[in-house]
Amino acid sequence: MTVVVIPIYDEVTQLDFTALPRFLTMISGIEVTVASIGGASVSSTGLLFDKLADLEAIERCDVLCVPGGLGCVAAMENERFMAAVRSLANTATYPTSVCSGSLILGAAGLLKGRCVAIHWAWRDLLRTFGAIPNSSRVVRDGNIITGGGVTAGADFALTLISELRGEDAAQCVQLAFEYFAAPPFDAGNADTAPTTSATW
Repeated sequence: MTVVVIPIYDEVTQLDFTALPRFLTMISGIEVTVASIGGASVSSTGLLFDKLADLEAIERCDVLCVPGGLGCVAAMENERFMAAVRSLANTATYPTSVCSGSLILGAAGLLKGRCVAIHWAWRDLLRTFGAIPNSSRVVRDGNIITGGGVTAGADFALTLISELRGEDAAQCVQLAFEYFAAPPFDAGNADTAPTTSATW
Protein backbone atom coordinates (compact mmCIF):
# COMPACT_ATOMS: atom_id res chain seq x y z
CA MET A 1 0.00 0.00 0.00
CA THR A 2 1.34 3.41 -1.00
CA VAL A 3 0.46 6.00 1.63
CA VAL A 4 -0.05 9.61 0.51
CA VAL A 5 -0.52 12.36 3.11
CA ILE A 6 -1.78 15.85 2.28
CA PRO A 7 -1.39 18.30 5.20
CA ILE A 8 -3.80 21.23 4.97
CA TYR A 9 -4.39 24.44 6.90
CA ASP A 10 -6.78 27.40 6.94
CA GLU A 11 -6.86 29.32 3.65
CA VAL A 12 -5.24 26.51 1.71
CA THR A 13 -6.06 26.73 -2.00
CA GLN A 14 -8.57 23.98 -2.65
CA LEU A 15 -7.62 23.55 -6.32
CA ASP A 16 -4.00 22.95 -5.34
CA PHE A 17 -4.77 19.59 -3.81
CA THR A 18 -8.21 18.24 -4.70
CA ALA A 19 -7.14 16.73 -8.03
CA LEU A 20 -4.61 14.60 -6.18
CA PRO A 21 -6.94 12.46 -4.03
CA ARG A 22 -9.54 12.31 -6.80
CA PHE A 23 -7.03 11.09 -9.38
CA LEU A 24 -5.16 8.78 -7.02
CA THR A 25 -8.29 6.99 -5.82
CA MET A 26 -8.66 5.63 -9.36
CA ILE A 27 -5.54 3.56 -8.75
CA SER A 28 -5.59 0.46 -6.54
CA GLY A 29 -3.09 0.16 -3.72
CA ILE A 30 -2.90 3.89 -2.96
CA GLU A 31 -4.27 5.30 0.28
CA VAL A 32 -4.76 9.08 0.54
CA THR A 33 -5.08 10.85 3.88
CA VAL A 34 -5.93 14.54 4.18
CA ALA A 35 -4.85 15.79 7.59
CA SER A 36 -4.65 18.88 9.78
CA ILE A 37 -3.26 19.69 13.19
CA GLY A 38 -5.50 17.94 15.70
CA GLY A 39 -7.80 16.87 12.87
CA ALA A 40 -9.38 20.34 13.09
CA SER A 41 -11.70 21.55 10.33
CA VAL A 42 -10.04 23.72 7.71
CA SER A 43 -11.67 26.61 5.85
CA SER A 44 -10.84 27.65 2.30
CA THR A 45 -12.65 30.49 0.50
CA GLY A 46 -16.10 29.49 1.70
CA LEU A 47 -15.47 25.74 1.73
CA LEU A 48 -15.03 23.72 4.91
CA PHE A 49 -13.04 20.51 5.09
CA ASP A 50 -13.81 18.39 8.13
CA LYS A 51 -13.40 14.82 9.41
CA LEU A 52 -9.69 15.21 8.73
CA ALA A 53 -6.98 12.97 10.14
CA ASP A 54 -4.75 14.25 12.92
CA LEU A 55 -1.52 15.24 11.18
CA GLU A 56 0.59 14.80 14.30
CA ALA A 57 -0.64 11.23 14.80
CA ILE A 58 0.58 10.04 11.39
CA GLU A 59 3.92 8.30 11.74
CA ARG A 60 4.98 7.78 8.14
CA CYS A 61 4.05 8.14 4.49
CA ASP A 62 5.42 7.31 1.08
CA VAL A 63 4.36 10.61 -0.45
CA LEU A 64 3.96 13.90 1.39
CA CYS A 65 2.22 16.56 -0.71
CA VAL A 66 1.98 20.08 0.74
CA PRO A 67 -0.50 22.35 -1.08
CA GLY A 68 -0.25 26.13 -1.15
CA GLY A 69 -2.57 29.02 -0.48
CA LEU A 70 -2.71 32.40 1.18
CA GLY A 71 -2.54 30.62 4.53
CA CYS A 72 0.92 29.19 3.82
CA VAL A 73 2.69 31.97 5.71
CA ALA A 74 0.64 31.32 8.86
CA ALA A 75 1.28 27.61 8.38
CA MET A 76 5.04 28.23 8.25
CA GLU A 77 4.74 30.15 11.53
CA ASN A 78 2.89 27.25 13.19
CA GLU A 79 5.56 25.24 14.98
CA ARG A 80 3.36 22.16 15.37
CA PHE A 81 2.45 22.12 11.69
CA MET A 82 6.06 22.52 10.60
CA ALA A 83 7.31 19.86 13.01
CA ALA A 84 4.77 17.41 11.60
CA VAL A 85 5.74 18.28 8.01
CA ARG A 86 9.45 17.77 8.78
CA SER A 87 8.78 14.47 10.52
CA LEU A 88 6.72 13.07 7.64
CA ALA A 89 9.12 14.42 5.02
CA ASN A 90 11.88 12.43 6.69
CA THR A 91 9.90 9.21 6.19
CA ALA A 92 8.64 9.97 2.68
CA THR A 93 10.12 8.56 -0.49
CA TYR A 94 8.72 11.64 -2.23
CA PRO A 95 8.38 14.97 -0.40
CA THR A 96 6.28 17.04 -2.79
CA SER A 97 4.26 20.24 -3.09
CA VAL A 98 1.94 22.24 -5.29
CA CYS A 99 1.94 26.03 -5.70
CA SER A 100 3.18 27.97 -2.66
CA GLY A 101 3.33 24.72 -0.72
CA SER A 102 6.92 24.77 -1.99
CA LEU A 103 7.62 27.57 0.48
CA ILE A 104 6.54 25.27 3.31
CA LEU A 105 8.93 22.57 2.08
CA GLY A 106 11.60 25.26 1.85
CA ALA A 107 10.92 26.44 5.39
CA ALA A 108 11.25 22.81 6.49
CA GLY A 109 14.79 22.83 5.07
CA LEU A 110 14.11 20.43 2.20
CA LEU A 111 14.82 22.52 -0.90
CA LYS A 112 18.38 23.82 -0.65
CA GLY A 113 19.99 23.57 -4.08
CA ARG A 114 16.87 22.02 -5.61
CA CYS A 115 15.05 23.15 -8.75
CA VAL A 116 11.48 23.90 -7.70
CA ALA A 117 8.15 24.84 -9.30
CA ILE A 118 5.78 27.30 -7.66
CA HIS A 119 3.08 29.85 -8.54
CA TRP A 120 4.67 32.74 -10.45
CA ALA A 121 3.69 35.31 -7.81
CA TRP A 122 5.74 33.52 -5.13
CA ARG A 123 8.67 32.44 -7.31
CA ASP A 124 11.32 34.86 -6.05
CA LEU A 125 10.66 33.86 -2.43
CA LEU A 126 12.07 30.40 -3.10
CA ARG A 127 15.58 31.84 -3.08
CA THR A 128 15.08 32.67 0.61
CA PHE A 129 15.27 28.93 1.27
CA GLY A 130 18.16 28.23 -1.09
CA ALA A 131 15.94 26.76 -3.81
CA ILE A 132 16.27 27.36 -7.54
CA PRO A 133 12.98 28.67 -9.02
CA ASN A 134 11.71 26.98 -12.17
CA SER A 135 8.75 28.13 -14.26
CA SER A 136 7.69 24.66 -15.44
CA ARG A 137 4.31 23.18 -14.53
CA VAL A 138 5.94 20.23 -12.77
CA VAL A 139 9.57 19.88 -11.75
CA ARG A 140 11.41 16.83 -10.43
CA ASP A 141 14.78 17.19 -8.76
CA GLY A 142 15.88 13.92 -7.23
CA ASN A 143 13.04 12.66 -5.06
CA ILE A 144 11.48 16.13 -4.76
CA ILE A 145 8.52 16.71 -7.10
CA THR A 146 6.87 20.14 -7.18
CA GLY A 147 3.94 21.58 -9.09
CA GLY A 148 3.43 25.16 -10.21
CA GLY A 149 0.45 27.32 -9.42
CA VAL A 150 -3.04 26.04 -8.59
CA THR A 151 -4.22 24.25 -11.77
CA ALA A 152 -0.80 22.62 -12.08
CA GLY A 153 -2.06 20.37 -9.29
CA ALA A 154 -3.72 18.22 -11.97
CA ASP A 155 -0.48 17.94 -13.97
CA PHE A 156 1.34 17.16 -10.75
CA ALA A 157 -1.14 14.42 -9.86
CA LEU A 158 -0.69 12.72 -13.23
CA THR A 159 3.09 13.02 -12.96
CA LEU A 160 2.97 11.40 -9.53
CA ILE A 161 0.76 8.56 -10.76
CA SER A 162 3.21 7.96 -13.60
CA GLU A 163 6.05 7.81 -11.07
CA LEU A 164 4.18 5.45 -8.76
CA ARG A 165 2.39 3.19 -11.26
CA GLY A 166 3.70 3.99 -14.74
CA GLU A 167 2.64 6.07 -17.72
CA ASP A 168 -0.18 3.74 -18.78
CA ALA A 169 -1.93 4.20 -15.43
CA ALA A 170 -1.50 7.97 -15.59
CA GLN A 171 -2.88 8.11 -19.12
CA CYS A 172 -5.91 6.02 -18.16
CA VAL A 173 -6.68 8.44 -15.32
CA GLN A 174 -6.20 11.43 -17.62
CA LEU A 175 -8.68 9.95 -20.08
CA ALA A 176 -11.18 9.06 -17.34
CA PHE A 177 -11.29 12.69 -16.27
CA GLU A 178 -11.23 14.01 -19.86
CA TYR A 179 -8.29 16.21 -18.96
CA PHE A 180 -7.11 17.92 -22.15
CA ALA A 181 -6.70 21.51 -21.03
CA ALA A 182 -7.73 24.05 -23.66
CA PRO A 183 -8.27 27.37 -21.88
CA PRO A 184 -10.25 30.05 -23.73
CA PHE A 185 -7.43 32.58 -23.40
CA ASP A 186 -3.64 32.49 -23.53
CA ALA A 187 -3.38 34.40 -20.26
CA GLY A 188 -2.41 31.73 -17.76
CA ASN A 189 1.34 32.28 -17.82
CA ALA A 190 2.92 35.38 -16.31
CA ASP A 191 5.59 35.42 -19.01
CA THR A 192 3.17 35.41 -21.95
CA ALA A 193 -0.12 36.87 -20.65
CA PRO A 194 -1.27 40.23 -22.02
CA THR A 195 -0.60 43.10 -19.64
CA THR A 196 -4.36 43.70 -19.40
CA SER A 197 -4.65 40.38 -17.53
CA ALA A 198 -3.10 42.01 -14.47
CA THR A 199 -5.60 44.89 -14.23
CA TRP A 200 -8.39 43.08 -12.38
